[in-house]
Amino acid sequence: MHTLDATDARILLALDDDPQASTMALATRLGLARNTVHARLRRLEDDGTLQAHSRRVDAGALGRPLLAFMTLSVTQRDAQAGTAAALAAIPEVVEVLATTGDADLLARVVAVDTADLYRITELVLAAPGVERASTSIALVEVVPLRIAPLLHERAD
Repeated sequence: MHTLDATDARILLALDDDPQASTMALATRLGLARNTVHARLRRLEDDGTLQAHSRRVDAGALGRPLLAFMTLSVTQRDAQAGTAAALAAIPEVVEVLATTGDADLLARVVAVDTADLYRITELVLAAPGVERASTSIALVEVVPLRIAPLLHERAD
């Protein structure tokens, strides 16, 4: 993944404003050549800077409005590959990060309700290598995930 420059940031901000904009429309709006916009978008997709569109879907629209975070303690490093594969096989586990501190992994989990979260917790605890789990339910999103302020800073 490369570091974004001001032009990349401007293109991404323009896509935030109009996600359906064509390459030509973006080029016109930004005063850039169509080939420049096309090449930069292709590079951003190819190197993983632009992630899958499905990351923007609200899990509530899929009938899973409950968001929880689980910190997981894993028994040993050898088990982490198997642990990761087992966690990835649970559709409601939408993200897993390796962390520092008391826990080894942090999982973002979505559920229908607390009974469903209990079911998912049982699946997580059954994953190889998972020794302990601690769950916190998100009550309300105070500041949503955002990158636009950083893009504005880079674009200026």
